[in-house]
Amino acid sequence: MASVMQKRATLDDLYRTPEKAELIGGRIVVYMATGRKPGRIGGRIYRSLDDHAVSVKVGEAFPDNVGYAIAILPSGRESFCPDASFHRGPFPKNPMRFITGSPHFAAEVRSESDYTPAAELEMAEKRADYFQAGTEVVWDVDTVAERIHVYRASDPDHPATYSRGDTAEAEPAVPGWRVPVDWIFS
Repeated sequence: MASVMQKRATLDDLYRTPEKAELIGGRIVVYMATGRKPGRIGGRIYRSLDDHAVSVKVGEAFPDNVGYAIAILPSGRESFCPDASFHRGPFPKNPMRFITGSPHFAAEVRSESDYTPAAELEMAEKRADYFQAGTEVVWDVDTVAERIHVYRASDPDHPATYSRGDTAEAEPAVPGWRVPVDWIFS
């Protein structure tokens, strides 16, 4: 029985992918569209981040579907596409291309399908990849319980958790940024 080798996908292949996707293990991994609530929450995070970046004149905030190209990790990952992110630079010479390197801050907003044991494992693996690539802070935004779990590269196994009534932050990745949890989930 003969086996057929599939060609390893590249960043150039990822650029030509019309859907939200990431490059992992030489494969283009496509992500399904999200629902209303996760989309609004991701948008609010981006909005607040962008307002902060503009006011302090440091870094840039990005909404969903902005790609970050990274050196291949042991997991095989070569890119990220967070739901919202913040990057202090450097930025690509060609502003139409992916950002080279990991975001300093990434928000992953859970969709309806992100509450299974397999999804929990995938999210933990992705956080580990973020930290290995140099990301300082990752938010795991629980849209059902309406909580934000803040993971830091300095202590990745012990997240801070913010609920309604709290003010969330992303220190040290986004110094001085604070956002009311009630506003994010409203």
